[in-house]
Amino acid sequence: MKEFLEQYKLDAVLVHTPANMRNISGFTGEGLVYVSQEDAWILTDSRYTIAASEESRGFEVLEYKRNIQQYLVEKIVKEHPELAEKEGNKLSGDTSLSREDSFVRNYRSSKPSGFNKEKAYLIKEDKLPAGEFGVMHGRMPVSQLKKVAHGYHASLNEYFIAVFVWSVYKELLHGMPGGKPIRIAVPVNLRPYFDSDTTKNFFVMVSAEFRPQKESYTFEEVLACIQSSLHSQINKEHLEDLFSYSVSNQRNLLMRPVPLFLKNIAMRIVYEKSAVANTTTITNIGNIKIKDIYQPYIEGFSAFIAMSKGQYLKGTICSYQDTLVFTFSSIFSEALVQKAFFRKIAADGVDVEIETNGVYYE
Repeated sequence: MKEFLEQYKLDAVLVHTPANMRNISGFTGEGLVYVSQEDAWILTDSRYTIAASEESRGFEVLEYKRNIQQYLVEKIVKEHPELAEKEGNKLSGDTSLSREDSFVRNYRSSKPSGFNKEKAYLIKEDKLPAGEFGVMHGRMPVSQLKKVAHGYHASLNEYFIAVFVWSVYKELLHGMPGGKPIRIAVPVNLRPYFDSDTTKNFFVMVSAEFRPQKESYTFEEVLACIQSSLHSQINKEHLEDLFSYSVSNQRNLLMRPVPLFLKNIAMRIVYEKSAVANTTTITNIGNIKIKDIYQPYIEGFSAFIAMSKGQYLKGTICSYQDTLVFTFSSIFSEALVQKAFFRKIAADGVDVEIETNGVYYE
């Protein structure tokens, strides 16, 4: 794992998904796996400490007795005692510790599936050698991006999604009609719509769609299609329909006796079908706010998401202060879409600084 950090120029990784934790450490319980050049930890509670010690040789097992957010705060403060003197070692009073299942709490009645099952246009290019993974960060001033998006009468999300679709349309479809839609999966945070502060997952996926049915669309026409597609889906009623379908399956009494391994097989099939219904996924973490006292310790933030079947190029957005980072993660050997994406943004008048993990040198 430490060779992986060196290869991709990462300071550390913090892993929370069960499959990835198991692959990295062998640990099969609940918690987190943290690996840096200096440390390798399993963070878990008292239920799993013995199992973690047996399963994860070479990892230090750390038990947290309260919530994991508090544990991480204490570890940071231990490294920087001057912060403890000023701020203490407790979580901010604004930090939510709610663990409610907001899907179930807001479930009203069973709804038919609202998810698109039609196959989307999938990018099929030569891939990197097995085990290699490309990361490309584009750092841009938020103030410049807002000015450009405002000029198009679009939100930043709509603008970025339209630029991605435009890049695929021009670079891979060469501006010609296509038989399948370019469709972007977009996670929507449900908390603002349903008054929730849960720390558990509470989002659904909608799909921004563009169907190239004629020759020579302008960027403005592509953007209009994306906006229309998103506006028709991002409303409380439709969002509730989307998650109500999933919750109704969970509450189905006839499903409860079905063995877990059969449920897992069914879930894998559903996941793979939904994955190929989208060309890619673009997620926006949003603007990250940090107290002034912590800012000298933080240079910035970036994130990327893993690949899934049919989606071998994905995008992640996050911003901090006046810097927004759009990160592409990919296993394609060429960066055709990425380059076209940042060229378009630069042509719109935004200063773009590119950084890669060494897979893409240009």
